[in-house]
Amino acid sequence: MPKNIDIAMPDLTGRLALVTGASDGIGLEIAQRLARAGAEVIMPVRNPAKGRAAAQRIREHVPGARLDVRALDLSSLASVAALADDLLREGRPLHVQVNNAGVMTPPTRQASTDGFELQLATNHLGHFALIGRLLPLLRAGRAHVTSQVSVAADQHAVAWDDIGWERGYHPMRAYSSSKIALGLFAMELHRRSTQEGWGIRSNLSHPGVSPTNLLAAQPQMGRPRDTVQVRLIRALSRRGILVGTPQSAALPAVYAATSPEAHGGRLYGPRGLGHLGGAPAEQALYSRLRSPEDGRRIWELSERLVGVSVPA
Repeated sequence: MPKNIDIAMPDLTGRLALVTGASDGIGLEIAQRLARAGAEVIMPVRNPAKGRAAAQRIREHVPGARLDVRALDLSSLASVAALADDLLREGRPLHVQVNNAGVMTPPTRQASTDGFELQLATNHLGHFALIGRLLPLLRAGRAHVTSQVSVAADQHAVAWDDIGWERGYHPMRAYSSSKIALGLFAMELHRRSTQEGWGIRSNLSHPGVSPTNLLAAQPQMGRPRDTVQVRLIRALSRRGILVGTPQSAALPAVYAATSPEAHGGRLYGPRGLGHLGGAPAEQALYSRLRSPEDGRRIWELSERLVGVSVPA
């Protein structure tokens, strides 16, 4: 697979963007592309030192990049509220938000500071709470909101009867459940925006497969060494076989969030074999993300869990 895949981007000068998970991997590449197009990019990160290092890397490639590293732990509702309160006080409209941060398949069930299963808390509930709190700024900026799902959102199902995986935890099924929940929420956000005239365009992207840290060693999650999967993905990526690179894997989210040809309520991902790599293109919405009833259900459930009510 060619490694020089690229897309044209509109001029984003004067636009304010927020990218979660921008301290490494695909998120860093998304932030860099937005900065190169002229956007000012807010980079909310869990590890401030890592965030500052990521910002410096971007500035080395994009001299003069306007970057704002903030503190955010998506698995903590208090941290989400603190960031949202700061941004609301500043009152600047948000024009682009990419919900990219995530965790993947801790081998044993991990709980967030609020007691939720970690993948649900980080991948979905934190993003739901952040969007809900920032809704006035997103409406003011007529924002494009792109939520990063996964090919795993085309597998398994939301664990409606045990959303917190307190019984019979299964790493991949819990990951799929969290990503389906995020996708259903993003689709419901677009429906509500259309119905209520919020002016927000909400859509989905997925990066295919690329060598990022999602499956790498993370001792704090109970994974002391790299998985076999990530070692294989790295080898394939180096050889340009089947899967993408972090640079190419960032393009579907960048395209979905910025292209005038990308639409709300749609899914964008790599066009290559098995949608594992390649240039971005619109794809059929996964069957698990199509139900308006499930979209309303996950919205109402999420409101109850995080204590954030989203007014019309």
